Amino acid sequence: MSVPETSACRGDSGPALLAVSHGTSSPVGQAAVAALIDAVRAARPDLDVRAGFVDVQRPNVEDLLDEFGSDRRAVTVPLLLSAGYHVHVDLTRALEPTGGRVVLTRALGPDDRLVRVLARRLRECGLGESDAVVLAAAGSSDPRAVADCREVGDRLNALLGRDVTVGFLSAAKPRLQDAVTAARASGARVVVSSYLLAPGYFQDRVEASGADAVTSPLLSPTDIPPELVDVVVDRYASA
Repeated sequence: MSVPETSACRGDSGPALLAVSHGTSSPVGQAAVAALIDAVRAARPDLDVRAGFVDVQRPNVEDLLDEFGSDRRAVTVPLLLSAGYHVHVDLTRALEPTGGRVVLTRALGPDDRLVRVLARRLRECGLGESDAVVLAAAGSSDPRAVADCREVGDRLNALLGRDVTVGFLSAAKPRLQDAVTAARASGARVVVSSYLLAPGYFQDRVEASGADAVTSPLLSPTDIPPELVDVVVDRYASA
């Protein structure tokens, strides 16, 4: 008797992939992240891909580990754009009891593929040759995460061939509204490039920053960039 190809056969080729995002109370943001994880499953149907969260939503990483039991191997891929407190502290501590059975990869950014998505979102937003560009990042009290965001700004600068200022929504400076105000002082139209993973509270704040135009975040429920799927799969493979 032949066995049909179903999702029950997943997990035979390697450790599970735990895709752990921040979590959001926004239904649209939740749908966008869920669509990304579905796209990762479609790209790697051989893997057991599970979703988890570091805040707001469940299951958290501890819940996922409880589901696995004590002998299951897994790779945790943070669906976070920079490596701040959640990566270096929350996820690292949560995985310590596994003794290396469950490993943690680096964050999604910086990565040139994400920068290409940012540039595409700017083109979709109607970026003009004389427009000033401000990259909007969530911000962090961890200087490593701030450095990651500034590096993405530098890479976007190089790709576009124009100056890109980075503005932060919390914890780091310059604040986004200040960066927008400074960019407007030149008399240029100001376009904010949203360096956020999905719609939600922070995207709402970006749209209220006073810019002339604001791009969509990297994800929407109906637009999952293949570059982002590739980054997630590559992070898994790197482990």
